[in-house]
Amino acid sequence: MADHPSSHALLEEIRACAICKDLPLGPRPILQISESAKILIVGQAPGKKAHDKGIPFDDPSGDRLRSWLGVDRKTFYDASKFAILPMGLCYPGSGKSGDLPPRPECAPAWRDRVLNMLEAVELTLLIGRYAIDWHLPEYSDDTVTAAVQSWRDVWPKKLILPHPSPRNNRWLKANPWFETDVIPALQQRTKQLL
Repeated sequence: MADHPSSHALLEEIRACAICKDLPLGPRPILQISESAKILIVGQAPGKKAHDKGIPFDDPSGDRLRSWLGVDRKTFYDASKFAILPMGLCYPGSGKSGDLPPRPECAPAWRDRVLNMLEAVELTLLIGRYAIDWHLPEYSDDTVTAAVQSWRDVWPKKLILPHPSPRNNRWLKANPWFETDVIPALQQRTKQLL
């Protein structure tokens, strides 16, 4: 399926967004979309490295995420296969314990318009609290761990993931079921969709 010209116009409109003019490094929306994408990855917001490079998940977190999916970089960055739409499209800045939350103006401005265009998506991967709260509000009161543990309840259309950051090595070690049960299912579903 070829992308409709309106999807290119929407992408240009988003990339020119300056709603949040007061961002510490200025606005630089980072996303990857195509009407033919079968898998949607929803994270929190681009980090500083993504902002600097203009490429989402081009860091150790992305390496781990690609490993979880069982795909190489070329496949991952093929917009016709993977859409990447964080809850906040620009780097929000850093706080005392990591990056700040996504800016609240972003999702209401763009999210529904982009999601309505992504009609071919058959699997949505939700990474972290903000993605869970928007896409699966019924899990908002659960911890991220509890939400990830209930993965079968939303499978095979959605999957809640912990953040693939190396900062989560302790979580992965404490929850070995994630790599023994969830990752093989994710890799099989990814292979099926691609």
